[in-house]
Amino acid sequence: MPLPSGCSVNTNTSDESEDTEVLLEKDAVPPQCCSARLNLAILMFFGFSVVYGLRVNLSVAMVAMVNTTDPAAERNTTVVPACPLPPGAENTSKVLQQPDGTPQYPWDSETQGWLLGSFFFGYLCTQIPGGYLAGHYGGKFFLGLGVFGTALLTLLTPLAAGLGAYWLFALRALEGFGEGVTFPAMMAMWARWAPPLERSRLMTLSGSGASFGAFLALPLTGYICEKLGWPAVFYLCGGAGCLWFVFWCALVSNDPQTHRRISEEERDYIVNSIGAQGKGHGWSLPLLSMLLSVPLWTIIITQMCSNWSYYTLLTSLPTYMNNILHFDLKSNSFLSALPYLGSLPASLLSGVAADWLIGKKVFSITNVRKIFTFTGLLLPAVFLTAVCYSGCSHILIVTFLTLSTSLGGTSSAGVFINQIDIAPQYAGFLLGITNTFGTIPGVIAPIVTGYFTEDHTLAGWRKVFWVAAGINIGGAVIYTIFGSGEIQSWAVVEEEEEERCT
Repeated sequence: MPLPSGCSVNTNTSDESEDTEVLLEKDAVPPQCCSARLNLAILMFFGFSVVYGLRVNLSVAMVAMVNTTDPAAERNTTVVPACPLPPGAENTSKVLQQPDGTPQYPWDSETQGWLLGSFFFGYLCTQIPGGYLAGHYGGKFFLGLGVFGTALLTLLTPLAAGLGAYWLFALRALEGFGEGVTFPAMMAMWARWAPPLERSRLMTLSGSGASFGAFLALPLTGYICEKLGWPAVFYLCGGAGCLWFVFWCALVSNDPQTHRRISEEERDYIVNSIGAQGKGHGWSLPLLSMLLSVPLWTIIITQMCSNWSYYTLLTSLPTYMNNILHFDLKSNSFLSALPYLGSLPASLLSGVAADWLIGKKVFSITNVRKIFTFTGLLLPAVFLTAVCYSGCSHILIVTFLTLSTSLGGTSSAGVFINQIDIAPQYAGFLLGITNTFGTIPGVIAPIVTGYFTEDHTLAGWRKVFWVAAGINIGGAVIYTIFGSGEIQSWAVVEEEEEERCT
């Protein structure tokens, strides 16, 4: 029996307190195959694949952009290796061969660090305003322009690099500025598009494009640099973003009511299942209530804890593979990308499983989010700890690191989509807040890693992995105690209050 208009799966009945009381019957649900909502998730998947390709391409291309014959770079060659070099590695050149005439620059390690971190300076600025505006106007415009603007700026990377490091720093900061609106806009769109019983699978599908993009970008960037030269990396990635924008403009709408090709059955199903929470919020927000909200602060702290290990591996894993395990560049780029391939199926399967558990009323939304968050933080911590006791065993270390990042993907169905549970109408704005705090580890974690590993010793890297594992465990415990999947009182819309289901 379909829900009355305005009633949501999150709506509590007057005499019960579960957060999954009212559910649509199976017969009332239009199939997902070829549906408008699935098409939206697939387009978002490829959009975030492009977004992460644009984000991480510089970290690999930097190897080809820098002139390794700079005397400053050779001072480190006297460091005693923490693990034994493979046979014949002493005489192997690590210089990446590129087509003749490809420019290179004498940037020292400090300059490279600033260039690699410049993206986050802009990225921090637009998360909250992007989420606020996307929640009010709709997310299509902001997500589309966020990707398109970043892609256009990426096309200018070779020009900016030729003008100097300051120009490239400014360009990368602008790219981060444009890209900062994408994830909050995604959340704002799903607040209008995702039926409550399908939130987990649709949102994990769209968000897992980030893992897929990182997996493709890391090895392909090295290959393109070698065959075509590093400028081609930015031309191809930028071109892919522009091509994606054409399909986005042609096929996507802000909400089901304005979509030109959606079936009437699917439109009614989405609108009725989401209810009044599917409308955009006004200009005013319950900021004080948000500030005092324990579930919101729980999401913020847990995401910061989870992102610490994520950004530690994202920024430092290639260095670890090179300095400690002594993998060559091609092996390094592939093995650094392998964990992101593993996290893709983990994210997708966790999304399907979470929706099934909620739909079958096996657990409440709160308990489902806690289960996937706990496993998505605790299990990676276990395998990071195992790395500390693996010595110089290449096979064990690569296996444990891959398992750690892969199993971390299960938290995609937990804390990383929890904003839409506690406040659907403000989900984009809340994601802007949580993602802003969640980006802080991306700035701090590489600095801490550099401090621990300045002597290039195994003991230093053990500290890196121990700290990441400990922070992960802390986040898992905090979310298990204080997390919630119920709509908060300050997030209930007036229409929904008036149309309570009985």
